[in-house]
Parts: sequence; structure tokens; C-alpha cells
Amino acid sequence: MLAVSEAAQLETPADPTNVINCCPDRQQQLTELLKPYGIEINFVAENETIPGSFFGQREAGIINNQLYLRHDTPVHSALHESGHYICMDKQRRDNLDTDAEGDYDEENGVCYLQILLAAHLPNLDKETMMTDMDRWGYSFRLGSAKAWFEQDAEDAKDWLQKHQLIDQDEQPTWQLRVA
Repeated sequence: MLAVSEAAQLETPADPTNVINCCPDRQQQLTELLKPYGIEINFVAENETIPGSFFGQREAGIINNQLYLRHDTPVHSALHESGHYICMDKQRRDNLDTDAEGDYDEENGVCYLQILLAAHLPNLDKETMMTDMDRWGYSFRLGSAKAWFEQDAEDAKDWLQKHQLIDQDEQPTWQLRVA
């Protein structure tokens, strides 16, 4: 997923200023969406440092089951960090502080899951999530999140199903990874 050939071109130009952010309504929607996973949203004031943010700046932060967001945090970042919490095993989840430390397969599963979860938020869908991922600068071997999701993510889907995080219809099971 993360390797990109030099010839690959993004279908959507990178523009991190043009993504959907966690405005108050979105934060409330995320609170409801993530409740079955036991993830709690913490609102961070504008211009305050986001606790647990691996990359800093506007990126979501996570410490244990606490997800930290500002109004300028991109929704894709909130779903990505939540995806790590959902996809990691219990031991890592119990000690989670900023760095999810996931392996290649988990990272792919997280990206796939964040796309699926986006479809469960009002006025958001898979296409918009994939466009935002491209605009932010996620890099995929096939040049875009959409191309990866549609043509090269079978291993990510299989990994999520193996860990019972999505069902055969590619819907979230609303359960955390056990082992």
C-alpha cells in the first residue's frame, strides 16, 4: 500500500487544506459512530497541541481509548487513528499512547476500515474519504486511494475479515480485534 512508483499520478492533487474537518457537528457524529468501540472523543481547543498526535499539527491523537480532535483535524485522521485502536490487539490497545506501532498488514486494514467507516457518517461516503486521503498525501502503489481500494486491497479486506472486524458484506462488525 505505502510504496509508490515514481510514475504514479494521483487522481486528485494533494491539497491538505481542502479536506473535511472535524467541525462540532462532525465531532458529535464521530462520537456516535465510535461509541460501539469504546472510543471517547476529547475536544481540543483551537491552537492547542493535540495530545497523542503522532504527526502533530492538525492530526488526531490517541491515548488508550481517548481520541483527541480539534475543529481543524481532518475526519480521515480521526477515522485512521480510530482504525488503529480497533485493529490492534488488546495488549497494544491497553498500552496505546500516540504511536500505534502497527505492521504493514494492520496499516492496510486501518486504511480500508477508515474508508468503510466513512460511509456510516452523514453526508460522507467512501469516495469522499478516498479523495481526502489523496489530498492529504496518503500514498498508494497504484497512485490513488480509490485505485488501491478497488484493485489492490484484497489482502486488507481479508485481514479485516480474519480478525472479524468486517463481515462478508464488507460492513463493520462494531467489534474490536481480540487477538
